[in-house]
Amino acid sequence: MILAFLVAFFFAMNIGASGAAASMGVAYGSGAIKRRWVALVICAVAIVGGSVFGGQKVVKTISSGLIPEQVFTVQVAMLALLAATLSLFIANVLGIPLSTSEITIGAVAGVGIAYHVLYIKQLLFIIMFWLITPVVAFTLTFVIGKLIHRVKSKYPDLENGKWRPLFIFLVILTGFFEAYSAGMKNVANAIAPLVGAHLLTIDTALLLGGLFVALGAILLGRRVLETNGKKITKVSLLEGISISATSSTLVISAALFGIPLPIAQITTSSIVGIGSAQEGWKVFQKGIVTQMLKVWFVAPFISMLLAYSFIKMLQSDGYAIFMVAAGVLATLGVISLLKDTKQKKHVGGISQ
Repeated sequence: MILAFLVAFFFAMNIGASGAAASMGVAYGSGAIKRRWVALVICAVAIVGGSVFGGQKVVKTISSGLIPEQVFTVQVAMLALLAATLSLFIANVLGIPLSTSEITIGAVAGVGIAYHVLYIKQLLFIIMFWLITPVVAFTLTFVIGKLIHRVKSKYPDLENGKWRPLFIFLVILTGFFEAYSAGMKNVANAIAPLVGAHLLTIDTALLLGGLFVALGAILLGRRVLETNGKKITKVSLLEGISISATSSTLVISAALFGIPLPIAQITTSSIVGIGSAQEGWKVFQKGIVTQMLKVWFVAPFISMLLAYSFIKMLQSDGYAIFMVAAGVLATLGVISLLKDTKQKKHVGGISQ
């Protein structure tokens, strides 16, 4: 039980590190907030508020909406959290803003598959929103970005004139609400398994989880804040307002119905939408964008595979563990072969 709490709170801190960029990266990247620590403190305060006052429905979805609640024993909760934590920790080390909802749902799905009790319709319903909302966010901010470009071409000094203080305030305010939406949704990812295992009540879990997510944002959020704030594209104040407003509106609306949307993907898709309005499709040629897309696709499967493997180890199912190991080795072999093929083509091209 102690280990389950330790894993959950470590996971919560990593959620804070990842969610910091998703919520306050725009305010920091646009120059509305000059210092990183200020952006991270604002993020932390908003996350606690969103968790305590709005996180209940998402907790119920994760703790009992995908698999039967009775499956969440203390051991199962710990293993699901461990699988999600390892996936998120790898992404944070790489500085990639990863959706904690995806890896948590992936881990819970891995548990459900191991016990043959996964609610597939509910899972597909959530995945549908995962696929649709980043596209919606990209489209909205792309259109808004084009409109902003037209307005700024007519009024080039608009953001530096008398309206600048108002624009700065609005960027910070929308960033605050984006962090609030992260609290409503992301904290549940860390503490829902504990609630499912009846180790904590929902209200207590949301308070403790919110505090640890906030602590993680302050202590571990710098690298991811830099990635979302400055490494994808440069945003102005008006563009920052549109990004944060779009992301927070989508995520808060979904959280009110208990749907855990991937806030990191939505925010980053919004930033890429603005970047596409500025630079055209060149933004997709940047290494950081392609790297994020690959991590987003792979991460849920990694957490699902880890959770499934851990459960099978708990069940002492040697055949299933052997098949998982064989699958991992086969995947690594295919990756190695693809790399060798690319190197041979590159060498052949040079020799010619």
